[in-house]
Amino acid sequence: MSNTGMNMRGKITFYEEKNFQGRSYECMSDCSDMTSYLSRCQSCRVESGCFMVYDRTNYMGSQYYMKRGEYSDYQNMLGMRDCIRSCRMIPMHRGQFRMKIYERENFGGQSHEMMEDCDNIMDRYRMNDVQSCNVMEGHWLMYEQPQYRGKQMYMRPGEYRSFRDMGMSGMRFMSMRRIMDSCN
Repeated sequence: MSNTGMNMRGKITFYEEKNFQGRSYECMSDCSDMTSYLSRCQSCRVESGCFMVYDRTNYMGSQYYMKRGEYSDYQNMLGMRDCIRSCRMIPMHRGQFRMKIYERENFGGQSHEMMEDCDNIMDRYRMNDVQSCNVMEGHWLMYEQPQYRGKQMYMRPGEYRSFRDMGMSGMRFMSMRRIMDSCN
């Protein structure tokens, strides 16, 4: 088993009703479609690990980061309008964090390499927008507003040539944070 695989331990339990009531579904890995297990999900408990949850199947739609804790009414806590329909476990990363952000699609325009969190790309880099990136090391969260607020997008290592093609058209990303939480 690879080092990354050994660090992928997590457990999240989803419940149909608020306050951990009703039928439940326990998940210890990625799940692209929860609708076959639960008709709806209104609360969840992260017992270990870190997860991204999505309001559409196949890891699409609005995304929310969840770490160890109890979310008795996550819709009100996170401002979600819909149910959780899919989830992805975030592996623990030990090592450096590196991401190059670009002002335009297909790695065009102004660019900057990041190794630390950035609470406001306008203040730090004089960039109005980020429309593509290359995550070289680590796992990151991008936020639509400065100070790590607003809608989120999970970025794992890879090239992302167009956020618009990923279903994020019209969204601007103004702050980025490394996922450094202990995911055990």
